[in-house]
Formats: sequence, structure tokens, C-alpha cells
Amino acid sequence: MAGNNPVFSRINKQLKDEQYAGFGQPRDAQQGNPQGYSQQGYGQPQQQGYYPPTPMSPEQLDAMYQRPSAGPVATGRVTFDDVIMKTLTLFAIVLGAAGVAWVLTATAPSLTLPIWLGGMFGGLIIGFAIGFMKKVSVPLILLYSVLEGGFLGAFSRYIETIPSYRGIVPTAVIATLCTFAGMFLGYRTGFIKVTSKSRRIFGMAALGYFLFSLVNVVALMLGWTHGWGFGGSGLLGIGISILGVGLASYSLAVDFDSINNGVRMGAPEKYSWLFAHGLIVSLVWLYIEIVRLLARLRD
Repeated sequence: MAGNNPVFSRINKQLKDEQYAGFGQPRDAQQGNPQGYSQQGYGQPQQQGYYPPTPMSPEQLDAMYQRPSAGPVATGRVTFDDVIMKTLTLFAIVLGAAGVAWVLTATAPSLTLPIWLGGMFGGLIIGFAIGFMKKVSVPLILLYSVLEGGFLGAFSRYIETIPSYRGIVPTAVIATLCTFAGMFLGYRTGFIKVTSKSRRIFGMAALGYFLFSLVNVVALMLGWTHGWGFGGSGLLGIGISILGVGLASYSLAVDFDSINNGVRMGAPEKYSWLFAHGLIVSLVWLYIEIVRLLARLRD
């Protein structure tokens, strides 16, 4: 579940490549001909397709000047409100699916492993598909939230069935929400900064941690390791979990910065779903890392 968020990586690249800050400029201006002059002779304006403006009455002119300027919604650009509403929608879906999985695994424990593995690997595949698709697929984003919710519900139920781990799940939920709020306040106040250099360092560290996590999962499934995998519950394992919590936490700051850049540069409104999906990815990752850290501390 861990790793550099491909959703925001793709959005940041497209924002730079497509120059959404220039959205709405005249085509001649975008092509290096800002005044509409012809290529044959400087100072000779192009006449092809020119139509004189229709005369307007004083009342029409006054009404036009009194009209408020078009905002982001009117121009079809993403806003913070869009991202907030989409995030809350996806978060509600995750909680709903987690609740269903929690109840099902309580009444039928044999369903725990199928729901766990199906949600984990299904969500991983769908998540990468969303991150690398050129078009925004809302159905896939909704499906990802359902799969992740099922995975979280089964995973959390399993943790609570272990006597030494009881009480970890509610603690991890509260810690995840508090970390989210803390990272948001830290980013908004400027205490936590995201720079191009920090993005590169985070990307390399997160990619390495993601590959390590995949190897750890494979080793557990093949029986090469046990418990929480490499590092166990000793100091090395606790250190690995602290690193995971730190990377997942900073991932939220990177997400906030990407959203801020998207709104500032005038990204299309469709990206609000991707921004919201990216936040859900980081939240799920953070929750899993906090659970692992608390469990290792218990051990």
C-alpha cells in the first residue's frame, strides 16, 4: 500500500506540460502571435474571419459591467470545495465498505482472508490503473474506495481478534485523523514545506519503501518470515514502522501542495476526483503504518 503516489505525480506532470495557467488565452497568443498579426508582414492584422462587434446599448453595457467576474466554477476549473466534497464522498464509501467487511468477518471469520487479500491486491491494481490512465475514471475511483474499505475492515477485524492487539484499531483511527489535521495545519501555516528537492527525496524514499513492502508481503505469503515480516518486533522493526509513518505523513503534505498548485494553475474540474482519490490513498497508507507501529510496540 505504500509508495509514491502515482496520482499526484501524473497530475503534477500534466499541469506542467499542458500549461493550465494559460487556459483561455487566444490561440494566436498561445502560438507566439499575441497581437494577431499575420506572418507575411508585421503590422498587417489578419482580416480572415474578422467580424465587427455588434453595437450595444448603454443599458446592455451597464449590465455587462455590473455582472460579477467568472469564478473557477463558471470556468470549469477545480476548487478547494470540489476537492473537499469529493474527498468526503470517497471517505464515506471507504467507511461504509469497511463497516460491511467488519460485520461480515465477525459473523463469518472464514471470509476474513478472502476479503483482506481481494481488497488489498484488487485495490493495488485499480490504484495503479487510475494513476496511469490518461482519462479520469470516476467508476474506477469509486471501485477503489470500495475495495480499500473492504480490505481495511477485514484487516482491522483480524487485528482486534488478537488479544495482545485489542484496542489498537480505534487508537490507530484517532491517530490517523489527528495526523491528517496536524499535517494540514502545518502545511497551511508554512511550518511544513514542500519543495522540488523534498519531492525528489520523498519520491525515491517512498519508491524504495514500496518495493520493500512488496518483498515483505511475498516473504510472508511464502513463509520465509512471520509476524510483521522483516525486522520483526525488535528495534529494527520499530524503526522501519517509524519510517513508514513518517513517509505516509509527509505524503499528505505533498498531496496538499499538489492540490494547491492545481487550484492556483487552474486545472480542469475533473481533477478534483483525482485529488480526492490521492488523499484517500495516503490516508489508507498512513492508517496501515500506524497499526503496524502500535502492534510492534505492543509486542
